[in-house]
Amino acid sequence: MHPTSVSIIGLGPMGRAMAAVYLDAGHEVTVWNRSPGKDTDLVARGARRAATAAEAVAASALTVLSLIDVDAMYTALDGADLSGRTLVNLSSDVPDKAREAALWVAERGAAYLTGGVNVPPSGIGQEGSTAFVSGPEEVYAAHRETLDLLVETDYRGADPGHAQLYYQLNMIMFWTSMTGFHQAVAVAQAHGLTAADVLPHAAYTTDSMRGFLGFYAPRIDAGEHGGDVDRLAMCAASVEHILHTAADAGVDTGILAAHADLFRRGLAAGLGEDSSSRLVGLLREPAVAGVSG
Repeated sequence: MHPTSVSIIGLGPMGRAMAAVYLDAGHEVTVWNRSPGKDTDLVARGARRAATAAEAVAASALTVLSLIDVDAMYTALDGADLSGRTLVNLSSDVPDKAREAALWVAERGAAYLTGGVNVPPSGIGQEGSTAFVSGPEEVYAAHRETLDLLVETDYRGADPGHAQLYYQLNMIMFWTSMTGFHQAVAVAQAHGLTAADVLPHAAYTTDSMRGFLGFYAPRIDAGEHGGDVDRLAMCAASVEHILHTAADAGVDTGILAAHADLFRRGLAAGLGEDSSSRLVGLLREPAVAGVSG
């Protein structure tokens, strides 16, 4: 077993990018993917093709997983000998499932780190790219240098669920922002405009969000929700305007209707004179009941 060997399980765009970075760095790389054909270029560059996921784990002290979720890891590694190995699971999933996975791996004699990568495949190996990592500190310390070749790792403590928690928090903000952009483009197209027409204004709004977040975060933490800067009633009126603008354009209003409903709940609760940051409290109420499946 080569001292700089690393195995990659899962060769979607992210896994292939990771394997390429390790090859460029001179590591001995073993790769495996459930469906064949995705490792051709990597093997041509010197990667070793494993016949099974178990064989990939056996080839290296460190295995990095880039799969769709934790269940895919269970399927891939069912029956594999994990003893003495370290698994770093960079697959997306919920915090509790990350904790369950850590126990599953520990029962099989291996060390485990959870990770959440904050960049697309094109960001792997690039300066400024980051990933959350959590799990036993001594395991992280032992492999930090190797992991930092992929992205700059941000250690979030021993709880294996914390990396996924921070990652999913980012994804909440990312996907709601992207669907907001998609909604705006749909309305723009209904009026004969293009995504390119929207882009400069979207970029301005996105850039301005840093100032808004920096203003509200400390006030929320301090429990300060006075309506000195914004009033929920005023914000609710604005949300109604965008809802009706979309409806008048004949496009789907499901996303905006959900926002409008939240603001209406705030008004019904008598919070109209307070800041819209009061909605954080309302959002906490259905956090469990609102999740299905």
